[in-house]
Amino acid sequence: MADIDPITTISPIGKLRTCYGEKFGVPRQPGLVEEAWGELTFEPAYRNADALRGLEGFSHLWLIFLFHQNHVAKNPSTNSAATWKPLVRPPRLGGNDKIGVFASRSPFRPNPLGMSCVKLESIDITHPDSPILKLSGIDLVDGTPIIDIKPYLPYADALPHAVGGFAPEAPAKLRVIWDERAHSENLPASLRQLIESTIAADPRPAYQQGNQAPEREYGCLIEGYNIRWSVDGDVATILSCNC
Repeated sequence: MADIDPITTISPIGKLRTCYGEKFGVPRQPGLVEEAWGELTFEPAYRNADALRGLEGFSHLWLIFLFHQNHVAKNPSTNSAATWKPLVRPPRLGGNDKIGVFASRSPFRPNPLGMSCVKLESIDITHPDSPILKLSGIDLVDGTPIIDIKPYLPYADALPHAVGGFAPEAPAKLRVIWDERAHSENLPASLRQLIESTIAADPRPAYQQGNQAPEREYGCLIEGYNIRWSVDGDVATILSCNC
């Protein structure tokens, strides 16, 4: 029997359903929006409760995933993916300064793999497609393919004295208010909080965050709602929320 090459046989074990319907608006790091939820449904081949035995004892998980919405340009002469670039422009540096791709969490990498530490809320064993993992603190778009999950180990994974390079601390958050025309009183309290926390994390491109253009509107999809907002200084005003 021929040996199986694990590199060429990697395939998703499941798919993540999340509250974010498009890339814009997704938090840039896990845990920044605690209310951001996700549900991991396993592919039929991995839909086995025995594979999760013992997982309920952990509070957090590492998700290994694919950046499936990266659209890499093709080389027209070879029809292959364009050569990866060693330098990227991280949003945290305003989108102007370049650093090495391996010194960043940029989704545009030689291999489109990412990792995210999220909270395990519960394991649903009653759903027809069970088991399903209920997660929070998500920073991934709806439909993200999951390659693997691993439990988070506080004694090994939490390093309080680690140095954060060009991103030593979490970015400042915006103060969020609602325009009366947005009719936020009609929303469930949990959804309203999710929207506010997402906008407070300021999903705008970093190069726009220093520009004062309060007339400019931004938009994203959260739980199927089209959220529109503007920013003036450190205050974000939610203008509309339509399903």
